[in-house]
Amino acid sequence: MPVKKFKPTSPGRRGMAGPTFEEVTRARPERSLIVPRRGHGGRDVQGKVSVRHRGGGERRHIRLIDFKRDKRDIPARVAHIEYDPNRTARIALLDYADGEKRYILAPLDLKVGDTVMAGPKAEIRAGNALPISQIPVGTLVHNVELQDGRGGQLVRSAGAGAQILAKESEYAQVRLPSGEVRLVKQTCYATIGIVGNVERRNVKLGKAGASRHRGVRPTVRGTAMSPRDHPHGGGEGRQPAGMPSPKSPWGKPTRGKRTRNNKLTDQFIVRRRVPKRKKA
Repeated sequence: MPVKKFKPTSPGRRGMAGPTFEEVTRARPERSLIVPRRGHGGRDVQGKVSVRHRGGGERRHIRLIDFKRDKRDIPARVAHIEYDPNRTARIALLDYADGEKRYILAPLDLKVGDTVMAGPKAEIRAGNALPISQIPVGTLVHNVELQDGRGGQLVRSAGAGAQILAKESEYAQVRLPSGEVRLVKQTCYATIGIVGNVERRNVKLGKAGASRHRGVRPTVRGTAMSPRDHPHGGGEGRQPAGMPSPKSPWGKPTRGKRTRNNKLTDQFIVRRRVPKRKKA
């Protein structure tokens, strides 16, 4: 997906860079595979804000994506590549030989007219789903399952890909995009290839309105607040945010503080994720 730049006809257009949608072959989604999406504005069942900075945005429909790929050993033809407003990746509409239609995540280089299949007998080709036991070591995959039959939970965003490093006994070592190496059962399914729409990281919104269209509301810096509203607030003049230890609005440590507390799955992590480098 190439990225196009806009002429600076306004301040918002000056730094804007957006997708060209060249790979998208259909504008409207399949009616049988969409359901209405009700926005909650980040509020829970009591009507209180539980997730800040959410609300508004364009109305959307949820596309029902087949993450399980449980239609085995039946070939399907790629009918269309479509845009999905609910995710960064593109989606592909499959027409199965028995007449059923399903959406899947569109991997890189998948084109209209290609044939894909899920099952242990499928070829090692982009878009095909196989058990990890049948995928060669070193292959790049996406939509990786963590439990048999539950559906893919890992590596589903645009440009993401995991690599199978090794296999031993009933587990395989899979390196995730974050750099973490994790043990996954070889009976779990994964899809060959990396997720498409790789150039998505080069998109620049350019103006605040583009963020509002996506349902993201404005964020106020803690240093701009009073000390009663945020731990970073107050003080004479400008201060570094939360020195020496940054805090959330409720006084909890943030900005790099590890919050993982799942001892049940610690045994499946071979190597922790690689920390992000700080910009100079």
